[in-house]
Amino acid sequence: MPHAFRPDRPRPVRLDVLARALGVDGPGAGAVPVAGLALATDELRPGMLFAALPGRVAHGAQYAEVARDAGAAAVLTDPDGQAAARRSGLPVVVVPEVRARLGEVARLLAGTESLPFPLFGVTGTNGKTSTVHLLDALMRRLGWRSAISSTVERRVDDESLPSALTTPEAPELHAFLARAAERGVDGAALEVSAQGLSRHRTDGVVFDVAGFTNLSHDHLDDYADMDEYLAAKALLFTPARSRAGAVSLDSPAGRRIVERATVPVATISTEPAAGADWTVLVREQRPDGTRSTLTAPDGTTFDLNLPLLGVHMAANAGLAVAMLATAGVPVAALLDATEGRLDVVVPGRMADASAATGPRVFVDFAHTPDAFAKSLQAVRAFAPGRVGIVLGADGDRDPSKRSAMGAVAAEAADVVIVADHHPRFEDPAPIRAAILDGARASGHEALVVEEPDPARAIRRAIAEVGDDGVVYWAGPGLTDYRDVRGVHVPYSSFRDAQAALAEAGHLPGARCELACEPSM
Repeated sequence: MPHAFRPDRPRPVRLDVLARALGVDGPGAGAVPVAGLALATDELRPGMLFAALPGRVAHGAQYAEVARDAGAAAVLTDPDGQAAARRSGLPVVVVPEVRARLGEVARLLAGTESLPFPLFGVTGTNGKTSTVHLLDALMRRLGWRSAISSTVERRVDDESLPSALTTPEAPELHAFLARAAERGVDGAALEVSAQGLSRHRTDGVVFDVAGFTNLSHDHLDDYADMDEYLAAKALLFTPARSRAGAVSLDSPAGRRIVERATVPVATISTEPAAGADWTVLVREQRPDGTRSTLTAPDGTTFDLNLPLLGVHMAANAGLAVAMLATAGVPVAALLDATEGRLDVVVPGRMADASAATGPRVFVDFAHTPDAFAKSLQAVRAFAPGRVGIVLGADGDRDPSKRSAMGAVAAEAADVVIVADHHPRFEDPAPIRAAILDGARASGHEALVVEEPDPARAIRRAIAEVGDDGVVYWAGPGLTDYRDVRGVHVPYSSFRDAQAALAEAGHLPGARCELACEPSM
């Protein structure tokens, strides 16, 4: 099975033409045709250009002979990799910083200098995946053939592949866009991470409309501080990367993005006092979804009926509508697209593992204090009883947020069970300790329990909240493994939550006392 999209009809480019476009001589390049670009030897097809970059352990040029044997036509590398690349006998093009030129090369080889469809890019700490899938649902309601690239999947029309990175490397991204153009899609939506921007993954791409959801504590293992993190996001709202923008003001960073933007931007908020161009007013929150009213700058109102939980999901839906409107989609078409309950699934986000009886259990892919706070607020809105959270933190990822994760959990939940998630190569005990310290120092009266084993943790949470409670399991989403010292240990939190409910005597099947009522 392929792990990345490629165009069926690649466009060969002569290597000497490519070298001139990069402003280098390319000795020995000649008229060798290259069709496509790859960063890894296992991604190569005959006739492609192999980009050999410096790595943490070794330089990619050391694999030039492997690339040659896999059918590479030539090598693109930097001065440090030049000698090793030439030992392969392949033509070599040398540029000072390969990664900074990948987007330019990928765009030329993929033929994506201009696209025959509007392209939407969504950035922010939380909400990127949801907004991209909401855009996709709305595009389909408009009758469009769509393509999306998210943390969960890459999809072109009805072809889908799993994602490896939130934002793919430039060669994969441009090949994806070329494939979408071949398939005749009418619109595409992509998640754009801060790393995707600062590490040149989106170079060579200009989005018709860029969207901003929020900014909160995350990725401080990649960025020196929150200002540097915000600056990476703000790059998306410049003419080199977008033509227009839609920015949520629901986090303080929204106004800073607006101030830095050098393209026209519309604003949106769930807070009427924010003075945004678009406003979202949540009218109803239920276990099966959220209803809200979205008001456009001209006073047009949209009824947004979502099978998604929380004010933040209503905000994401509003942002998706605003982005489509900013791209020029007529209001009448958008009114039709938002009529009735929107058919959208965001894989792994607030997945309902509940049984027909007993407490409700939601398993979420969430890993920041802000995401915990918003999701706990969402379940609190309809929970008749106690609210519990099962949480852990990823190992080998930003440790500075762990204490805040615990503090938010203790503030918003009645029961806090701290378990292991993906410890990776870290000792899990200090990870748990940081979360526990934050929870216990918060000053709130939540029951705080340490239970390393996730299977025991979910059972304890179910017992503590009681039959009329809600358990929010933050972190795992629909992943079917735990990463322990580089080994993917099989484990599904979603399936184990269902098993735990069955063991507690709760009846299997759909929960219908609210979720199965007809939509209003």
